[in-house]
Amino acid sequence: MNPDFIKYQAQTSPYPLGMEVSHAIGSYIYDTGNKKYLDFVAGVSACTLGHQHPRVNQAIKDQLDKYSHVMVYGEYSQSPAVEYCKLMASLLPESLNKTYLVNSGTEAIEGALKLAKRTTGRSQLISCHNAYHGNTMGSMSVMGFEERKQAFRPLLPDVDFITFNNEQDLQKITTRTAAILLETIQGGAGFIEPKDNFLQKVRKRCDEVGAMMIVDEIQPGFGRTGKLFGFQNYDVVPDIVVMGKGMGGGMPVGAFTASAEKMDLLTENPKLGHITTFGGHPVIASACLATLKELTETNLMQKTLEKEKLFRSLLVHPLITEIRGKGLMLAAMTKSAEITNQVILNCQAKGLILFWLLFEGCAIRITPPLTISEEEIKEGCAIILEVMDEILNNNEELN
Repeated sequence: MNPDFIKYQAQTSPYPLGMEVSHAIGSYIYDTGNKKYLDFVAGVSACTLGHQHPRVNQAIKDQLDKYSHVMVYGEYSQSPAVEYCKLMASLLPESLNKTYLVNSGTEAIEGALKLAKRTTGRSQLISCHNAYHGNTMGSMSVMGFEERKQAFRPLLPDVDFITFNNEQDLQKITTRTAAILLETIQGGAGFIEPKDNFLQKVRKRCDEVGAMMIVDEIQPGFGRTGKLFGFQNYDVVPDIVVMGKGMGGGMPVGAFTASAEKMDLLTENPKLGHITTFGGHPVIASACLATLKELTETNLMQKTLEKEKLFRSLLVHPLITEIRGKGLMLAAMTKSAEITNQVILNCQAKGLILFWLLFEGCAIRITPPLTISEEEIKEGCAIILEVMDEILNNNEELN
């Protein structure tokens, strides 16, 4: 590992993987020794179209030749951002027609929470146990995992939690509630899908008490579940959609979308209800626009479901207890966190990139680029099975 990486760059954990990256293209990342690694993580669901996608790269280069940052967000009309928001409105339900572009998913969560409070005049926020929505103070407040929050308290007051898929808990949503925020598919908790029309029941309860329904599409969004957004699989329309990660084709970006009537409340009483310097940056908006056009003008989204079937057919092993998730948002569950750690680390040594989930230690993250080929899926799954066979053969207790 490059010692300067540890000495000068702030770290997120005591044990970073430390690969020294040289370049990346398609489904592969190369280290400085020119060893190639098949990427089954896609920058934690961010590189929707893989690495160095020609359409995204060209859009970035073309925009750089015109102009980069010229003014803080919302003052000048800049065509990449305008065209992107217009296209987004055409692809979403009619009530979701105005988008606020920001710099990351966590900032988008912050904006959505502010919008819910501004719209309803209420203070209570409800989230789910084991939810993850980002790591700033507001988004951390609605994180449903106390171990990660304790060192940073006090956080936002008046936040309560329910259990995902627990219908009885929906009675906690009342006329005090500004909004309930929930992931369409719980990410950090282990790629848990909604069951028994849970999202529809959340929608119904919100309508009964006048609360807003915010869905976090930062991980499921942008084609990863076979639809542009995960909520479109479950016959429900939220009040606010939050997005990030995969929308920029690998560039840093986030956004939240609501009705024009709601979004316009951020323009007055007070003015500048939400502001950002670099949100809607023209170069990044160009990358977003290219990514969205590629997704909607090809069959990549539909192909995710076929690729999911291939993963499920290949990843059959005594150490795998189940495969969770949908499309190319998958988690292979093992019998223990120790096994999961061994699989991820040993696969990297053999040239396959896998990763962990935040709160579920037994899960192996499998979120490759949507552009991954069937041959690459077979190549990566063969490495996983080879590593699992080695673990099984070296540990009699597992047999």
